[in-house]
Amino acid sequence: MRAAPILLSLLLTASALLYGCQSKPENETGTSNDRLTIYTTVYPLEDFTKKIGGDLVEVKSIYPPGAEAHTFEPTTKTIEQIAGADAFLYIGHGMEPFAEKLKETLKNEPVRFLAAAGGIDLLESSHEEHGEEHGEEHEHNAEEGGGGEHNHGDKDPHVWLDPIRSITIAEQIRDLLIELKPEQKEMFTKNFNTLKAKLEALDQTFQQTVQSAPKKDILVAHAAYGYWEERYGLRQRSVSGLSPTNEPSQKELAALIDWAKRHHIRYVLFERNIPAKTAEMVQHEIGAKALYLHNLETLTDEDRNQHRDYFDLMEENIETIQQALR
Repeated sequence: MRAAPILLSLLLTASALLYGCQSKPENETGTSNDRLTIYTTVYPLEDFTKKIGGDLVEVKSIYPPGAEAHTFEPTTKTIEQIAGADAFLYIGHGMEPFAEKLKETLKNEPVRFLAAAGGIDLLESSHEEHGEEHGEEHEHNAEEGGGGEHNHGDKDPHVWLDPIRSITIAEQIRDLLIELKPEQKEMFTKNFNTLKAKLEALDQTFQQTVQSAPKKDILVAHAAYGYWEERYGLRQRSVSGLSPTNEPSQKELAALIDWAKRHHIRYVLFERNIPAKTAEMVQHEIGAKALYLHNLETLTDEDRNQHRDYFDLMEENIETIQQALR
């Protein structure tokens, strides 16, 4: 995953030399295309920008369908496209390690960089991934160099899964679009207000779903759902950590399986774009069924073909949570 820093640095430097001084494409009249060209990382940034910008923006995520955002690195072609765009939107907080390096490399280009979650205080990874015994065992394994230490001090970057924090992200996008096209302030503001109302309604649906559920514990393959814990009172237990590559130690794994059996966990919640062999082993060990959550980092080809947006996918997630909490 981190073989990349030297290679990426060379790639960014080469790209800057090859693709510096890019200009926006011209239309048939020879004038600059009036639509804003914007690239993003995670899918909610793409969707929110489309909803706020409407026909005045052309937006695309740089992530291929089904990509794993934690390990993505841009290609030379992608860097060229970003250099020629009006803006590049990313989450920030180290979610996309390449982004800050890219920002420095393209500092002389007109493209605007926006860390859309930069002003949001991220949650610490405070959930008990491996059952009630996790705290003591986590400390023990950290001393031994086991898999538990990866969660100490980790920040959870998956802020877009929280509808209320997503309003702050949308505000950042609105303000950037107004800065780029001030004459369209009224339209951007109106579209933002519509989006905000939908996010608030989604939050209420999530609140009601969890509050009415007979239990609150879920077992997930990847610890991406801390914001649902904080806002809605879910309790996630996870097989891997905030990064899917952070695997549990053998003692943590045994404690997790024991916890799942004692709490009669019937489902393990997976994500389709992230391999989870260890979680599959846990699923078989405890005799649970598989359910799937969408982390919204990227869309699949099926998502795009069926024109699913942020709200479609989040409502599917709520239905999945409702089933898992029965």
